[in-house]
Amino acid sequence: MTNLVAITSDRHGSKGWRLPGGFIFAAHETIVPLAGAEFARAALEMPIAFIEVSGAYVPVGLMSPIAGRNFFIGPHGQWLGTYVPSALRAYPFALRRIDGSGEAILCVDEDSGLLTENDGTVQGFFNADGTPSEASKSILYFLSQIERDRAATAAAVAALRDAGVIEPWPLATRIEGQVTPLSGLYRISEAAMNALDDAAFLELRKAGALPLAYLHLLSMIQLSVFERLNIAQQQLIRQKENLVSLDEIFASADSGILRFN
Repeated sequence: MTNLVAITSDRHGSKGWRLPGGFIFAAHETIVPLAGAEFARAALEMPIAFIEVSGAYVPVGLMSPIAGRNFFIGPHGQWLGTYVPSALRAYPFALRRIDGSGEAILCVDEDSGLLTENDGTVQGFFNADGTPSEASKSILYFLSQIERDRAATAAAVAALRDAGVIEPWPLATRIEGQVTPLSGLYRISEAAMNALDDAAFLELRKAGALPLAYLHLLSMIQLSVFERLNIAQQQLIRQKENLVSLDEIFASADSGILRFN
């Protein structure tokens, strides 16, 4: 669970944050939100799906077919892919909209374990005069760019919904010989896309929805990535266990010296 709190000078004036040492914070996440600008990179690594939130469809990257386990994160918290979605790169920060207004505020997860007193060795939230630090402004700019892209993405996905081309995705993947069904996911129907008349197709083009639709369809071939990532994870776990075994051997040797007779 995250504990997102608005960043203020009163609360965080003397504090700073450390950068995450990896992605262990997302080790139990199965999906990650995606903005439209990320589709081209994400589609080459993971399946892109849609979930329903308050009557709207939201695009997500599928990071695992099994609840509670992220196949893209190794035993040391390392990312096993090449493209890291922006929502993970921004951690422990996020933008949250103020109810009843279009304004968004910068928040931080206070349960991340990354916040500390600013002793000069960490990134500070504020300068000595109470103004936002350059690091804070950079984070805000990065998240603001993502937020603008998500707004455009939401409009494009809404056009796909209105065109009637989004349908439930009865998805199942095979891991270690076991078939794992997934629920609550949606996809774009290629057959429905091909059946659109010229006017409906033009509306999707005007809404900027066509690239998203085709990249989503392309991403479906990445379902096989989970079997490969599972193998990679098992290999990394065995390597980690072997290193632990060696450490135990050295630790158990009397006076810290291995003797060979």
